[in-house]
Amino acid sequence: MVGDGARPGDQRALLPRLRAPRRPRIWFEILLIGVSYWTYSLIRNAVPEQKADALANADWLWDLERTLGIAVEHSVNHAVNSVTWLVVGMNYYYATLHFVVTIGVLVWIYRFHPGRYAATRMVLFATTGVALLGYYFFPLAPPRLMNGQDFVDTVLVHHTWGSMASGNLKHMSNQYAAMPSMHIGWSLWCGLTIFAVASAPWARILGLLYPVATLVVIVATANHFWLDAAGGMLCLAFGYTVSRAWYGALPHRLPREPRATDAHPATAALLNRFRGA
Repeated sequence: MVGDGARPGDQRALLPRLRAPRRPRIWFEILLIGVSYWTYSLIRNAVPEQKADALANADWLWDLERTLGIAVEHSVNHAVNSVTWLVVGMNYYYATLHFVVTIGVLVWIYRFHPGRYAATRMVLFATTGVALLGYYFFPLAPPRLMNGQDFVDTVLVHHTWGSMASGNLKHMSNQYAAMPSMHIGWSLWCGLTIFAVASAPWARILGLLYPVATLVVIVATANHFWLDAAGGMLCLAFGYTVSRAWYGALPHRLPREPRATDAHPATAALLNRFRGA
C-alpha cells in the first residue's frame, strides 16, 4: 500500500523534475561554490602527506616517463628558468589564473547560458571530487621536490608571490598531491566550455589555447609531470560522464535557456521545512 504522501505518479515524476535544468539562483551558487571549495581544500589537505611514498611514486613515474621517451620536464624547467621574465610570468600564471579563469567561465555561463549552467557546474564538481581519490591513493611529489634530480623550484628561486606550493605558504597545502593535476582538469574544462558554447572564433581559439598554455606552465615550473596532466584529463572525462548521465546530454547540447520555471524540488523542500519550523 502506498502511503498518503507518496503517490506513484508523484514518484515517477520526481526524477525528471530533479534533472530538469532551472535558472540558477545567485545566492545559492555563491554558497554552493564556497562550501564545495572549502570542503575540497579541507579534504585534500587532510590527506596524509606520506612523504616517503610520494617521493617513491615520483621516482617510479619519472622512470616510466623515461621509458616512454616523454621525460623532458627537466629540460623544459631549466630552459624556462634561464629567462627571468618568462618564468616569473609563469609563476604568477600558475598561482592566479587557475582560479580567476575558472570563476570567470562559471560567471559567464551563469549569466548568458543559464540552461546549461547546472550541467556545466556538475562537470567541474565531479571532476574535482574524483581527484581526491588520486590524492589519497597515489601520493605524489612534484618534480621540484624530488631527490637528486636537480629540478628548479621556480617560485622559491625567483621569490614569486602567491603560490601555495612553495615558500611560506607551502605549509597551508598538501605538497604531495600532484596526481591528478587540477590545473589541467580545470583549465581543460574552461577551454572545452568556451570552445563548445562561444560564438566568436577568436574566443573559441583562446579557449583551446588556455589548457595548452597551462600544460606548458605546470611542467616548466616543475609543479607537475606530463602524466599528472593525463590524470587530470581522465578526471575531466569522468566529470563529463557523470553530467551526461544525469542530464541526458552534454552541457552544450542543452537549451541555452532553462525550460523548467518552477522551483527546484530540493530547494522547495528546504524552504518548506524552514517555513514550517
